[in-house]
Amino acid sequence: MGGELKNLIEDFWGRRWNLMVTSILRPAVYDPVQYICRRNKVGHMWPQLLGVVATFVVSGLMHEVIYYYLTRVPPSWEVTWFFVLHGVCVAIEVWLKKKLIKRRGRLPRAVSGALVLIFVAATGLWLFFAQIFRNKLEEKVITEVFFSLDFVRSIMT
Repeated sequence: MGGELKNLIEDFWGRRWNLMVTSILRPAVYDPVQYICRRNKVGHMWPQLLGVVATFVVSGLMHEVIYYYLTRVPPSWEVTWFFVLHGVCVAIEVWLKKKLIKRRGRLPRAVSGALVLIFVAATGLWLFFAQIFRNKLEEKVITEVFFSLDFVRSIMT
């Protein structure tokens, strides 16, 4: 697409952030959902949009498992809602790009980058990090790091 509508949320999640997870979830979730939708003749745009949302839902559930493992607190589902929200936003963005491609809509790189940063930071603080802060996980991690450093220091002396 050249320079049009770059640096939006789809670009952030699909081409910049945690590419290893993207490379795992694409063949494991996105591609099968698209295949099933196309096989059942769901429509032209729906397979892609449903594949995107399904991928983000699975990512959210995976993060809930990780959070449970780290905190031993039952899921609050905030982190899943973070990913559902981002998945829906990416799907809307994909749909809008397909509709606007004829007009070649463009956003300046600084504007689109700032919008993505604000959106990810705001929703991250609101939904993604809330459970971490509420359960004081950052304090537990710092304590574990110091414990590990003390252990290594005791072995070295």
